[in-house]
Amino acid sequence: MKVTLLGTGDAIGTPKIGCSCPVCTGASRAGRQRLRAAVLVEIGEKHILVDTGPDLRAQLIAAGSPHIDAVIWTHGHYDHFMGYGEFYRVQRVPPVYAAAPTLDYAGSVFSFLSLEEHTVEPYRPFDLFGAEVTLLAVDHPPMPTYGVRIEHDGAVLALTSDTNDRMPAATKEALAGADLLVLDAIVPPGYTITKHMNYADALKMVEELRPKDFRCTHASHLIPWDTPHLAMDGETFEL
Repeated sequence: MKVTLLGTGDAIGTPKIGCSCPVCTGASRAGRQRLRAAVLVEIGEKHILVDTGPDLRAQLIAAGSPHIDAVIWTHGHYDHFMGYGEFYRVQRVPPVYAAAPTLDYAGSVFSFLSLEEHTVEPYRPFDLFGAEVTLLAVDHPPMPTYGVRIEHDGAVLALTSDTNDRMPAATKEALAGADLLVLDAIVPPGYTITKHMNYADALKMVEELRPKDFRCTHASHLIPWDTPHLAMDGETFEL
């Protein structure tokens, strides 16, 4: 299983438009970005996207323009699903797998597409191209939101999606011990955002879940580029 982090920024992205903070100005000068949420998972010859943020066109071109065979949506916030429209007149529109509330909301936005919807029940694994995929409830009020666990040939990718640190015990159990854990860490320590973890919260969660490797994602422009274990756009992992 090959994993590519296509987008590791928050809803605003980095650099933030009109911002003159050191992180944003440094990013502009260096030509670097944190685009919005998308993860590419390759299972053999099949390509799965976890989330389709609004930067999807640029992300797929940078990844070599792979044909996408399926999409998993974690929740119905625009920075996680709005890029799905980029499939229009590009390829056969890929089927979408998501919980019922996500499909009801996000799916309605794309009524101009022939959207093949698959409703997924949280905590009930389903097969996708030989991989076992499970949606896991997290806490991102008020939007119903789900992490994702993907297991293939004994390797486990775990993504928390957007969440604070009050995840259900069953979710923590499913995320524990992953080969790669990708978890929300939107701001540095000392900041409090009730819908998300800050970097210190994320590190505490790592101590509890004990993955083999991890990356902090959904980073805002307040997170310095040299933060340890910070996810980077285009970073790849062979699990």
